[in-house]
Amino acid sequence: MKTFDLIVIGSGAGLNVAVGAAEQGLKVAIVEDGPLGGTCLNRGCIPSKIVIHSAEVAEWIHRAKEFGLTAKLNKVNFKFVTDRASHAVDDDSHSIEKNVRAEKNPVLYKGRGKFVDKYVVEVNGEKIKGKKILIAAGARPSIPPIPGLDKVPYLTSTEALRQTVLPKSMIIIGGGYIAVELGFFYAELGTKVTIVQRNIALVPREDQEVSNLITDLWKKKHTVFTSADVLKVEKQRSGVTVTVKVGNSTKKITAEKLLVATGVNPNSDTLQLQKTSVKVNDKGFISVNRFMETNVKNIWALGDIAGVYLFRHSANLEAEYVLNHVLGTKKAVDYYPMPHAIFTSPEIAGVGLTEQEAQQQKKQYVVGKAYYKDTGKGFAIGEKNGFVKLIVDKKSKEILGCHILGPEASVLLHEVCIAMKAGKNKALELLRNTIHVHPALSEVVQRAALAVPL
Repeated sequence: MKTFDLIVIGSGAGLNVAVGAAEQGLKVAIVEDGPLGGTCLNRGCIPSKIVIHSAEVAEWIHRAKEFGLTAKLNKVNFKFVTDRASHAVDDDSHSIEKNVRAEKNPVLYKGRGKFVDKYVVEVNGEKIKGKKILIAAGARPSIPPIPGLDKVPYLTSTEALRQTVLPKSMIIIGGGYIAVELGFFYAELGTKVTIVQRNIALVPREDQEVSNLITDLWKKKHTVFTSADVLKVEKQRSGVTVTVKVGNSTKKITAEKLLVATGVNPNSDTLQLQKTSVKVNDKGFISVNRFMETNVKNIWALGDIAGVYLFRHSANLEAEYVLNHVLGTKKAVDYYPMPHAIFTSPEIAGVGLTEQEAQQQKKQYVVGKAYYKDTGKGFAIGEKNGFVKLIVDKKSKEILGCHILGPEASVLLHEVCIAMKAGKNKALELLRNTIHVHPALSEVVQRAALAVPL
């Protein structure tokens, strides 16, 4: 049995730890049963943002009349759109694997790994031992126990990004990040999209003002059922029928394609963790402390399988700390401040507490809010609904949270993140006093800061 200083299970952010440890002289093994690069590269953030950009271009064409232009989207080469993404990520993944295989260290074991003992992993019948082990095996789409779902063809985000024919219609079960991103993509290119959401609003984890507004905007453009329960799904000659209960009424919806976007399940159940005594929580995520350590000495977990945050940028951050720990420097992961973004239309971004969380935590806070339309650039691009909202501690002036809905929200948020990182009690002052280019969208952030009552 071969023994390694470090075994890394998973090649997303885990690859950063594997390569970094190997560069420092540790003997490392990588265990991966899929394409290298993890969820983000192969079936998540990278391919989705490539195809979504086509939808963003289409959206501007559809809005051309607002700006005195006559334009029409005459044809969608859907295969080109998705192939562009697929080829890009496949090439990148193949390149990563080629580079890893070209080196003697780390050693790649291509196959599904499972524990057979506390520090022993079996891959394709071969057992390898690790003095230290990192579990970074990610998560997969969650499939709810809906009657009939096992008998009908359906898509998850993985298949939705690889379709080569644009469907005429699609039902999306779910109303979170993936649902509104892929819903925007398909709808803007010509698919009639229907969203069925159990919650009262879309993206319900966002600040309530954001989730309420995006729900209202989507209901004006698409068919959206909220507070809806899916009773069953059935296969039809023309596609799939979903029976939905909304209030006291029952509706049947039929579409060509069905997309299930109801969250993710961690891959912890594929690893035979019972052989290690590594603990998981009630949702199956591996329990870790502030150092990404599990309850078993010299076994760490990071990324989606640990479930602290389900972002690639948080997994990359965790990887830095785990690598340093493996090499001898132990520090608790500093997540502050942890931003996120949803690449739908309108775009959404946020950091810190939502207003409802501030209320639940009994924070004494004030709010500063500014609308895109009240800035020169916001008016120029015809943005009627977008806003920036700052939640600020009433006494210390610390920015507790920031929430943005509108064009380039993911970019505008970073000014706030940098200010928060520079100094908790100085962030608001920095946003207020920093000179902003006029007229640029970033002025809406400054105006929100100026709107905070002191």
